[in-house]
Amino acid sequence: MTALDDFIDALPKVELHVHLVGSASLPTVLELANRHTGHTVPTEEEALRNFYEFRDFPHFAEVYLAVNGLIREPEDVAALVVGAARDLAAQNVRYVELTVTPHTHVVMMGMPAPAVTEALDVAAREVADLIEVAYVFDIPGEFGDEAARATIDHALSHPPRSLVGFGIGGIEQDRIGHEEAIRDAFRAAVAAGLHSVPHAGEMSGPETIWEAIRELRAERIGHGIRCVDDPELMAYLRETQLPLEVCPTSNVCTRQVPSIAAHPLPRLLEDGLYVTLNSDDPPMFNTTLTNEYRVAARDLGLGADGVAELARNGIRASFLPESRKQALLAELDAVRPAGPVETG
Repeated sequence: MTALDDFIDALPKVELHVHLVGSASLPTVLELANRHTGHTVPTEEEALRNFYEFRDFPHFAEVYLAVNGLIREPEDVAALVVGAARDLAAQNVRYVELTVTPHTHVVMMGMPAPAVTEALDVAAREVADLIEVAYVFDIPGEFGDEAARATIDHALSHPPRSLVGFGIGGIEQDRIGHEEAIRDAFRAAVAAGLHSVPHAGEMSGPETIWEAIRELRAERIGHGIRCVDDPELMAYLRETQLPLEVCPTSNVCTRQVPSIAAHPLPRLLEDGLYVTLNSDDPPMFNTTLTNEYRVAARDLGLGADGVAELARNGIRASFLPESRKQALLAELDAVRPAGPVETG
């Protein structure tokens, strides 16, 4: 361990863009795969690691749904939350906005919506001494109007106690033809007091980001890396300081950028955009939030000061009460390197 590693470990962090199913550890997925039948998920670790090598984003979505098919009871949902929370707490993450896609549990797997909500509430209470868990409900965009309606219905009829946000993910190109249902769902969510946090500009162009801004009233953008293709959009994001939830390793693993070295994160910062750092689906991408900070510090050249600023950005962009933000920021500012923090 280097002084830089120790510094990153000591930073109090928040995680704003991480998915529940994508947070399932390899041992958890293997246990579920061996317990259940009628699925395509490998039951041995080496084969599962190979299963998590993605050709492109549609292939990733296919694998993600296969793993989701192992989650067959509300107790499984609760166990995933507890596992993800403990993994994050061990990285000095104090608060997480955990993205849940209830459509896949309720509509696809047949769990009652109230039971899923109860599982989320029970799990959040169980880990409350370790980490504060809030939830974002997420429309799987590739399932169109039905998914949009089912997700907002669940959010309004049976929300977990700590539901703070409403989003949309999945294959962005498959939203075409379903824009009105998606917009209606977001209008209802915002009217109910939920924050709008759609994925946009991960695998499609700047037009998806503009849609999220103009029609979905986005308060943060999930990924948003395709903004670099539109100077007008870059200027808008710089002026408004609309936060981007950037996930470098995820973008490499799903083939949205060719390598970490080619990732636009440094450019986004150089151009004055508001960036937060996140892990997305960490076991599937063989990463952690702490590792994302190390990648940013070393491989992307941000160093200790740069990643500390990313940690500050995450706290400020979170939906925590202002008093909690200020307490975390004060704690972060008190962290000092124990020695030289060279990035090499």
